[in-house]
Amino acid sequence: MSFRLLLMLCLVSTLANQAIAHEGPDPLARWRFDSTSIVESKGQVQLRARRGPDGKVLGHPRMIGEKLAESLFLTGDRSGVLLAEDHNQIAQYLPTEAMTVSAVVSVDRPERWGGIIGAVHDNGDDEAGWVLGYDEGHFTFALRGEKGPGRLTYLTGKTTYEAGKLVHVVAVYDGKLMQLYVNGKLDAQSDEQSGAIHYPPKTPVVIGAYRDSNEFHGLRGRLHEVVLYDLAAKAAWVEHDFEHMAQLTSLPAVDVQDPLAFVIDPYLQFGTQTTMTVMWRTNRPGLATLCYGETAQCEKRIEVAEAKTLHEIRIEGLQPETQYFYRTETRLDESSPPLVSEVATFQTAVKRDTPFAFAVMSDTQDNPEVTGKLAELAWGQRPSFLLHPGDLVEVGPDPENWSHQFFPSMNPLIRHVPFFPVLGNHERNSHFYYDYVSLPKPEYYYTFRFGNAQFFMIDSNRNLDPDSEQYKWLEKQLSESDATWKVACHHHPPYSSDENDYGNLWKTNRGTRGDLNARQLVPLYEKYHVDIVWNGHIHSYERTWPIRKNQAVNDGGPIYMITGGGGGRLETAGPIRPFFMNTVRHGYHYAMVRINGNCLEFQAYDLDNRLFDQMVVEKNKPAASSSEAP
Repeated sequence: MSFRLLLMLCLVSTLANQAIAHEGPDPLARWRFDSTSIVESKGQVQLRARRGPDGKVLGHPRMIGEKLAESLFLTGDRSGVLLAEDHNQIAQYLPTEAMTVSAVVSVDRPERWGGIIGAVHDNGDDEAGWVLGYDEGHFTFALRGEKGPGRLTYLTGKTTYEAGKLVHVVAVYDGKLMQLYVNGKLDAQSDEQSGAIHYPPKTPVVIGAYRDSNEFHGLRGRLHEVVLYDLAAKAAWVEHDFEHMAQLTSLPAVDVQDPLAFVIDPYLQFGTQTTMTVMWRTNRPGLATLCYGETAQCEKRIEVAEAKTLHEIRIEGLQPETQYFYRTETRLDESSPPLVSEVATFQTAVKRDTPFAFAVMSDTQDNPEVTGKLAELAWGQRPSFLLHPGDLVEVGPDPENWSHQFFPSMNPLIRHVPFFPVLGNHERNSHFYYDYVSLPKPEYYYTFRFGNAQFFMIDSNRNLDPDSEQYKWLEKQLSESDATWKVACHHHPPYSSDENDYGNLWKTNRGTRGDLNARQLVPLYEKYHVDIVWNGHIHSYERTWPIRKNQAVNDGGPIYMITGGGGGRLETAGPIRPFFMNTVRHGYHYAMVRINGNCLEFQAYDLDNRLFDQMVVEKNKPAASSSEAP
């Protein structure tokens, strides 16, 4: 903050004191965001209310300004102040028949869905509660009344906010009319809602975020004061209230810069016998350096002169099947101290005759607690790499799905071994997928070799008919491959016994029992002797018999495996047993594959690391398999 701005804040501190001392109706709750109200207790930062419920401060906020002009700066993402996980816990402090909520706040980063304070639930057609918030350029007020149209009405103001500038925002509802005021002036209104406020059965109450059961969009900006009433303010009262805040709202905008930090910790991509790619993301553009070597000193350096937030550095000239150490350094400029990662290790790909192992885990979407445990268990077995058959995240276009769920949960696994993914349907072909992976172009399909195996990675969201680009590419790659083991990987399974994705088998006998688009690749897999096809999409585990010409055989056909228990909501098999099914299981899991020459061993483990299925395949010998209960 500049010296001029600090001086101005000191000059207005006495006047700002009037903002909390003027006469008016008693509020249900009042929160001031100053150093006397923000306290730390037992390692947790708390907000002490002037009136009403205290709150739990989330994230890593800090104080801005001095004395009575102080404000709490929230950094966005999953920051905010949690008043209650269930609004029923503080029902006595929430308005019912009518309401007014007044806030002095700055918005530093526009959001599609932004929240200042609310108790809201907005999931598809299930809408209830209220929230004072903002969008990409304006303030908003949403509310549902008992006698309204059965959904939230979103008011959007006309006044464009300036990033970093304090604004006085007031939302009013009198049981018939919704109003939104900005700096004392009416900015929007609607009479669409009526009756008492319709609350959901359960929803969190949060200041400084838009949050319900499946969304969390934190405010990046300042909170100075929030006051909540159970009555509807008149225009004159709103204007009078703004007069006491005018000195604060007249201050120039403040550009608050965060210290340089990791948004995504370093991870590995597309390792070969002689190369490895290291990627990471920082919250501010920086100059990147990758230090690496055969000891923890990491004596070699690769420097990138262009300042970026997403960093990608490829190491070349490495030795096969060799352990290396690495760390990253990021600087705001050449004279600033670096942000340094911890030292980690990786191993380059092995030679053709060397045994190796890899992990398989799919559909890690929207469940970082489960995914994190599975990834840690997989890392405990020290795989050479991770094969991921898609649906890395729940909502591909949502940046927090990547930065707050997938990447944190996958460490330390992907810090030490590269992961090789394919696109699932939940990625939605988002640019974040292409930003965060470093694969051979066009990236949605590619091949790689490891040891004596070759992997063929396909995007099953696209056309796979014989005239399609991927089909023709795949046939050429398979026909030219001299690998001992041929493995295909795509998200959608050609064969599946699940209960509903390919026909609701509890209500009808009509079902495709697999993805018909992906099944068009089966003739290629049979013709060119593909050994195993790994899929996801179905959130369960399934292993087929070898299949050839649409019949189960003992050998001489590909085995199809669904390993979709990486975190997504679990699914169940249908009521009948199709010809192709060998083993099916409901539960979260990961798999390990070990290859030594002509022998492939496969094992599947549950969330408690208990073995529940295994298989041994030897080239030129019949497949032997067994399934074990935990």
